Amino acid sequence: MNRYDLLKELTMLDFMATDIHLYLDTHPFDKAAIKKYNNVIAKADECRYKYEKTYGPLCSYRSMSKEDYWAWINDPWPWYEDFNENPGIQPRKEG
Repeated sequence: MNRYDLLKELTMLDFMATDIHLYLDTHPFDKAAIKKYNNVIAKADECRYKYEKTYGPLCSYRSMSKEDYWAWINDPWPWYEDFNENPGIQPRKEG
């Protein structure tokens, strides 16, 4: 997946998690919803990890990486026009 597709997937998963969480506020004993919520959170964490491993942290307070804590400040931020359009933005190199 490219950068845009990973962000789109993560946005959908985070939205689903929020929506199920709101449902669970009024239905706290719905075991099927709790299971779905936990699955969505696990998928979102996996997607976030894939994104951050390739492109760097998305934000300062919710990074999946412990090594590169301040790296998020160096990359274009999602609201910048060239975030998805700039061909110069390459995946991060390992090491």
